[in-house]
Amino acid sequence: MSTTKNTTRAQESTNAIERLYITMRHLFNRGFYKPMGVSGETLRNALLQLRPEIYGTIADEKSELNGLIYVLERLPEGIEQCRFINLTSDEGYSKSHFQAIVPPKRRRNCYRIDDEQMNIEITRGRSDIYDILTHLTFLFIESYKISKRVLIGDTEKTIRDWDKLESAVNKTKLTQAEREIAIIHTANILGRSFAEIMEVYEKFATKKNPDRFLKIIYWLGKLAIEEELTSDKRAITFTPLLRERLGHHIHGERWADGIKSTLKTAGLIDRPIHIISANMHSVMNSLFAKKALAKEFPNKESLEIYEQLSSSENTALRKKITDIALKNGMIAIDDLSGTNIDVQIFDTAKFTDDVCCYSFSKDIPSEKKPIIFVMDYAFGEQAYETIDELLRPYKFKKNQEVFLDIESISIMGKAGILEGGKGDLMIPSAHIFEGTADNYPFKNELCADDFKDKGLKVLEGTMVTVLGTSLQNKDILKFFHASTWNVIGLEMEGVHYQKAIQSASKIRKSIREDVKVRYAYYASDNPLETGSTLASGGLGTTGVKPTYLITEKILEQIFNN
Repeated sequence: MSTTKNTTRAQESTNAIERLYITMRHLFNRGFYKPMGVSGETLRNALLQLRPEIYGTIADEKSELNGLIYVLERLPEGIEQCRFINLTSDEGYSKSHFQAIVPPKRRRNCYRIDDEQMNIEITRGRSDIYDILTHLTFLFIESYKISKRVLIGDTEKTIRDWDKLESAVNKTKLTQAEREIAIIHTANILGRSFAEIMEVYEKFATKKNPDRFLKIIYWLGKLAIEEELTSDKRAITFTPLLRERLGHHIHGERWADGIKSTLKTAGLIDRPIHIISANMHSVMNSLFAKKALAKEFPNKESLEIYEQLSSSENTALRKKITDIALKNGMIAIDDLSGTNIDVQIFDTAKFTDDVCCYSFSKDIPSEKKPIIFVMDYAFGEQAYETIDELLRPYKFKKNQEVFLDIESISIMGKAGILEGGKGDLMIPSAHIFEGTADNYPFKNELCADDFKDKGLKVLEGTMVTVLGTSLQNKDILKFFHASTWNVIGLEMEGVHYQKAIQSASKIRKSIREDVKVRYAYYASDNPLETGSTLASGGLGTTGVKPTYLITEKILEQIFNN
């Protein structure tokens, strides 16, 4: 007698993620789709089945507020007003009269073409498309909830709360009393309390638009209502140029060639190179801050200085360090390739003891002293594109090429932790790719003992590279954590970095086979804990300590090994 085994929530969720990605790729190849039509239904249903932690109450009737904040910080301002969203390649809009709109938490150029259309430039690969389409699907689901609560039956009439909200939105400026009245009506529309709305109201506000929250809800509802009552459907399109270019490393190749050209011009291309993927401040500050700010902070520990530098009020101090770094061996390369990855190159031969906190032995001749190459964070699959192109030999003449002398590659990043809290550390011994059995074990030059007795929890084990952080739920994560994969955290780039490193060192032989690799992550969130997901807000100063602990340990190994 056969028995049928019921699928677990983790299995259902994994299947939902697979459906999301297959559908997204199909729609991309097709060139367009209507999110609230039949073609978008698979995306909506899969996301509703998945119910990612970051999107909170997406599957409930009431509207999700923290998820809405998270999504709108990563999409261009005004997108909720646009019926047509066009995903494009870099097609020259920067040379037009259009002003680029850059979301606060994602470096991507967006252009409001007219009242109805928003164009979003995709220069960072498929991960960028997945990220945008997932967030847009969340927005469309939320907008549909609003129209469902606002329309009376099968008629074209709307409830009184909606009429009052519309009246408030059409006013140039609201008094405090008018604002609170509008919030009460909006709370009824969203199925939330007045107190819940007030708690998030300021998070949506901008200087020019203090009542932005009301306008966002109104426009989300307005377009969904019009879809219900007319044939005016919202549409997402992918330009032919984007579909043609995607996957061909156009931006990564342009980025890498620009860097190698700079190294060649500066006479640095034959020097040993240490690559660090990190932010644009921690390496520079670790190298120069303590001595540069000796007068301002004569008795303070390094960590206290770094915390002060992370404050938005201390622009002058940060500029002072940058100026000193530029005079003592740093070359800054702002990105012009479209990758949105800036670069700093440090010539350690120009470091002097009176300025820099680190130095190599004087016995090493200047022409043998290495270069420290710092690149800003890549995004998902973009990590493979950029590192793969960077590690290729540089062709400076038709039949002449230079192989870069890469001594080490260090990756510092933020990740979700599965056992611990914000700011704790994860040291991976392998990366596995979500949805596959693809696995990339490696010898990590960093280990948990390097960070012992620093007041932070340190986990060592496997990291899973996910297809998108916004697609994870507790069921999948609990399975990862409890299974024999021994997963300690999740991030988006590890597999892609390691795939490029291994192909360059083990197969293509474009870099040395014994290249040293270092990976370390600090926890930006714990998606297994309610209130600790990415939607709960940023790290603030909590991220300063782990960022600099990792940075200083990487530099210590570079200078002492």
